[in-house]
This record gives sequence, structure tokens and C-alpha cells, in this order.
Amino acid sequence: MSLFSSMETLFWASIAFVCYAYAGYPLLLLLMGLVRSRPVRKEVFQPTVSLIITAYNEERRMHDKLQNTLQLEYPRELLDVIVASDCSTDATDEIVRSFESSAVRLVRSDMKEGKEAAQKLAVESSAGEILVFSDTATILEPQAIATIVQNFSDATVGCVSSVDRFIDVDGLVSGEGAYVRYEMWLRQLETRVNTLVGLSGSFFAARRRVCLNWAPDLQSDFNTLLNSVRVGLRGVADPDSMGYYRNLADQRKEYERKVRTVVRGISVFMRSLSLLNPVRYHLFAWQLFSHKLCRWLVPFAMIVALITNGVLAASSTFYRAILLVQAAFYTLALLYIVTQRLPSVGMLHIPSFFVMVNVSILDAWFRYFRGDRIFHWDPSKR
Repeated sequence: MSLFSSMETLFWASIAFVCYAYAGYPLLLLLMGLVRSRPVRKEVFQPTVSLIITAYNEERRMHDKLQNTLQLEYPRELLDVIVASDCSTDATDEIVRSFESSAVRLVRSDMKEGKEAAQKLAVESSAGEILVFSDTATILEPQAIATIVQNFSDATVGCVSSVDRFIDVDGLVSGEGAYVRYEMWLRQLETRVNTLVGLSGSFFAARRRVCLNWAPDLQSDFNTLLNSVRVGLRGVADPDSMGYYRNLADQRKEYERKVRTVVRGISVFMRSLSLLNPVRYHLFAWQLFSHKLCRWLVPFAMIVALITNGVLAASSTFYRAILLVQAAFYTLALLYIVTQRLPSVGMLHIPSFFVMVNVSILDAWFRYFRGDRIFHWDPSKR
């Protein structure tokens, strides 16, 4: 095979890989949904619930969060509210203790060991049949608990994910970005066909038995979903369960947040490779491969596509034209970063966000292989 043919094969294979990760996988789910459906059979269901709120130095938001929690319309005798403080050094713990008369309990780590370690302490001190997890920055509707636990009246459900909704600077629900809409749509497809592959970490729920072997060093939302699959249950997305939170106050920190999320996700994935066995885990093995691993390998495919396109362009007008398209795409992404405050170029956000996401994934792989695991955390300033 000639060099040109080899480069051509690599180029188109890379393009096909990127297309499969973002379009092929959901398209196959959509087609499968025409002949396969696993609806969630909801009924009136009121189990005992432990609501676990994780916090580290959240004095600025904790009072509002607990006030919001006390407005939840769920029988108080069935709801146990626990705040898991990861050795907070500000007034967070004092604020929580001031709500003790309202049956809010504080569980505190003696050392700062990370979000999941604090959650583990709360899980071990809880007694609810259903465990609901929420971040301090997430605001819930009054019916949020009652709505999300109804999903567990279906015996096949092990965990439930909420829908992410953004609040703007004026406190109003803002429009969802294209990427968020895409992710929520993908979750609905996965729920219809089989199971989710990930949960919204800001607001999700799980059966107690799914949380028994809580890992203090693994990303809890992703690992909880995997634990559900391990015990023969599934994860579902509930479009009626919504968690409201503000966009990051400093958009420059959005990149670092994405890097941390991917590093932690890769850590969970690498310790769960047995779930890729299609003989044992059937359809989920394909879902895990497609949704997570393929998505995390896209930046490498983009690099291969750019390099091979450069080689091919030297001897082909057709590939020179494609190279110009690639160059224009990346130029538009860079242009948005420079001029993003100008409303006239708002549409440039799409290529910019796509590039930023994949650069952050590439960065996460480098950090993972150099040994970073990112157990410790700080709340994002919103």
C-alpha cells in the first residue's frame, strides 16, 4: 500500500470515528428505539429518603441551600437531610448546625479527603431506602424529591439522573446551550433503549444497595451508574426532575472544570474495564464503549485527521480544499475565543466549544497518565 493510500485510509477512518462518536452512536440508539423500548413504570411511591448535600467551604451558599431544602414537599418523617462537610474551614459547619432544630444533620470529615470521601461518611450514617445526592449550588423545585423517587417504583431502576438547567445572572432560567441539549437528548435515547451511561452529579438518586460499596476515590455519579449495572439494574433520566444552577462566574475556569471531570471519569473507567465485556453486560458494553471511550478518543482522531490531511494536501487538490475547511473551522474557534463578547459572532460559539471540549479531554489524558487523579475539590464559583 502506498503512502498516499495509507494516509487516505487513516484520514477517513479518523473522520468516521469522530462522526460515530457524536452522531453515529445516537443515530443507532434512535433506530433501536423504534423496535426496543424500556419505559419507566412510575407509580405513587414514598420510600424513606436520605438527602445528602456535599459541601466544602460553602458559607456563601449554604443558608440558601438549606432553606431551599426545607421547602421540599416530601413527608418530613420520611426525609433525612444530611450535609457532608469535607473538613470545611469557614462557617459552613456552623450554618448547618443552626438548622439542627429542623432535623438537618452534619457529617464532617476530620481531614479534607475529597467529595466522594465526604459522601461515603454520609452514606454510612444514612438510613433511607433511596439516597439522593445534591450539590450546594443546585436549587431544587419543591416536588423534586417526590418526583425523582417515583422512578424507583420500577424494580429495574437502580439510579436516576436529573436534567441540568441553567440560571442566568438575573435569577431566570436561561436557554440551554446546544451541547447541553444534545446530552439531555442522548440520555433520553439511552433511557428508552436500555440504560444511561452517566448521571448529573449535581442531582441524582440511587437505591441503597447500589451505594453499599461506596468508593471514596472515584467520581460518584459515574461510579454509581456502573454499580447499578453491576447488580443488574439500570440508570434512567427523568425529564421531570430538574436541578437548577448558575453558570460559572469565571468562564475561564470552565476549562479546568471539564479537565477535572474527564480525569475523574477516566479513573472510574480504567477500574471498570470488565464492563466492556459484551458476553456479560450485553448492550451496555457497547454503550460504555461508544458514549465514554469513543468520546474521550475523539481529540486523537482529530489530530490524526489534521496531520494526514496535511500530507494528502501536498498532492491532491481535493484534500487541499478539505484542509482549508479544517483550517477555517479551527480559525473560527480561535476567533470566538478572542471576540466572544461581540454578539455579532455568537454563532462562533459552536466550533469554539467543540474545540475547547476536545482540548480539555486531551489535557485530561496527559494528566491521567502522569498520575493525576484529582480526589480533592473546591466548589466552582458561580
